[in-house]
Amino acid sequence: MDTPIRTSIVTGANRGLGLEFVRQLLARGDHVLAACRQPGRATDLNALAGEHPGRLHLLPLDVADARSRAAFAAELPLVLTDGVRIDLLVNNAGVLHSGERFGNLGEANLEHSFRVNAMGPLLLVQALAPLLADGAKVANLSSQLGSIAGCGRFGTPSYNISKAAQNMATALLAHALRERGIAVVALHPGWVQTEMGGEQATETATESATGLLGVIDGLGVDDSGRFLDWRGEELAW
Repeated sequence: MDTPIRTSIVTGANRGLGLEFVRQLLARGDHVLAACRQPGRATDLNALAGEHPGRLHLLPLDVADARSRAAFAAELPLVLTDGVRIDLLVNNAGVLHSGERFGNLGEANLEHSFRVNAMGPLLLVQALAPLLADGAKVANLSSQLGSIAGCGRFGTPSYNISKAAQNMATALLAHALRERGIAVVALHPGWVQTEMGGEQATETATESATGLLGVIDGLGVDDSGRFLDWRGEELAW
C-alpha cells in the first residue's frame, strides 16, 4: 500500500532553519506550503519550487498581521487538493532584536517581538485549525531563552519574553486541540548557524532540522504540551 503524501506548512520559510525544513520535507516526499512575507524575493525557495513542480507552493504570510493571516487561511483551500488536510504546521517565523540593554528598552521592540513570536503563531493555529488533520502535529519553534527556570542573565529581553509567552500559547493550544489528537509542542532548535544565530553558533541548520523532524515524527498526543530540544530532551519552563 502506498504511503499517503503528507502536507506540511512552514512559516518563515525563505531562509535559515525554515528553508532547511522545506528542503528536508521535500526530500522525504511531502507536499510543502512555504510561507514568508515576500515570496517573490525568496530566491532559494523559488529555485526549490522549480526543482519540485507541484509539490512546493509559495504563499505570502506576515504572521504578525491579521489581514495577512486571514488571507493565508482563505487561500489554503484553493491550493490543497479536495479533502486534503494539513499534517504538520511548523511555526518557524520569528524575530530577534539585538543590542537591547536595561535602561534603554522601548515599546516598539517588545510589541513587535510579541506580535511575531507569540501572538502570530497562536492566532495562526486558531485560523488554520479547521484545515488541520485529526492527529496532525503543530511545532512551535521556541528557544531555551524562553525558559523562566533557565534564566541566568539579562539579555535579549524582547525575544526571551515573547518566547516565554509563546510557550504558554503552546500549552494552551495543546489543551484546545487534544480532543482531535493533535500534538502541539514547543521546540528549542539549538544555537543554530543562521542569520539570527550567528556564525559562532554550535549547530548547523541541517543538523537542527534533521533532529527536530525526528522529534516531531516521534510525537504522540500524549506528548502534546511538552517543551523539547532538537535531541528530544525535556526543557524546564
